[in-house]
Amino acid sequence: MIFWFTMKRFEVYLKKRFLSLLLVLNRKSKFVEENYSIMPGAKVLFVRLNRIGDALVVTPLLSEIKKKTGVQVFVLASEINRIVFEDCPSVDKTIVFDKGLTSFLNLLKLIEHENFAALVDLHDDVSTTVSFLIALAKVPLKFGLKKSNSRIYTHTVEKTDPTKTHVVERNLALLKLFKLDYEKEKINIVYQPKKESLDKVETFLTNKFKENKFLIGVNISAGSEARFWGVERYRQLLSFFSTYDANVLLISSSRDLKYAIQIAVKEEALFYSPSFDEFAAMIAKLDFLFTPDTSTVHLASAFKVPMFGIYVQYNTDDLPWTPYQSKHEIVVTKEPNLLNLSYAEVITKLKPFVEHYVKSLSNPLL
Repeated sequence: MIFWFTMKRFEVYLKKRFLSLLLVLNRKSKFVEENYSIMPGAKVLFVRLNRIGDALVVTPLLSEIKKKTGVQVFVLASEINRIVFEDCPSVDKTIVFDKGLTSFLNLLKLIEHENFAALVDLHDDVSTTVSFLIALAKVPLKFGLKKSNSRIYTHTVEKTDPTKTHVVERNLALLKLFKLDYEKEKINIVYQPKKESLDKVETFLTNKFKENKFLIGVNISAGSEARFWGVERYRQLLSFFSTYDANVLLISSSRDLKYAIQIAVKEEALFYSPSFDEFAAMIAKLDFLFTPDTSTVHLASAFKVPMFGIYVQYNTDDLPWTPYQSKHEIVVTKEPNLLNLSYAEVITKLKPFVEHYVKSLSNPLL
């Protein structure tokens, strides 16, 4: 174990040293044409690895570029977030990034073969792997946000302040490199579940609930133990929501099913699925969502579902990744997890917010 850890650190060290060398070699030694143009039908490769949420927040950018330029949009994605791009109407083709030297070299050959007009780095931080790819790729135009590896790009745009700017708008700054602008009110996350998924969740809801009422979803899953709020507090939350004239649905990933079973002691309706598309379809059916900070908040935006979120903002002043086009309210803890976020603190903000949308059974005048 110690040997593996030492080798891993050595590998990271070598990557950083090699990247430093690439940055030196990529000093702009020749004039880069500023009056460039990318013609309709040209192929443009966008690179966005990592998680599902990272993919969802760049879909507005891809949508604007596809709609306004007519280019062919290719995306290099990770195995985890590929589903977002494969189901995105603005994306013509998704390429999945595979780790390993052989796969990396094959990817460089593929990029050269496809004859891309431009390559766009959608990461707002420096990724060593992505930096290698961009530096070595044979593409005439290389776009990215201005950061410490800016020498590998032919053109950059200033990063907007993450403490003042929503993550969606930080990505949209790249539109300037395509000589485009946007109207904020027309921007939103793009995700469309398949018809089969929508039909499946509709059947589930019909079987679970006798009446078609206002539907409140309580999502307990965030992909991290640090963002799990606790069994007892979720039980209290379900009890609170049961006082409203609504159907209440507990939502969980397959991974957190053990917690969901403990929470649903009163046999509340429980939905879980290993399929992200079915999960997204269920979010689309909701009238109100309660969730920890996760990619689910961006699905709420895509379907304009009002949302209440509980967020961990530890050791950062960046704006939380809230839903871009949904009415929302949040509670934020500056601690590393949700352990000390009390039920009382959450309910104080949740109660008036949810009562904008649904009537309380205990007080019909609300």
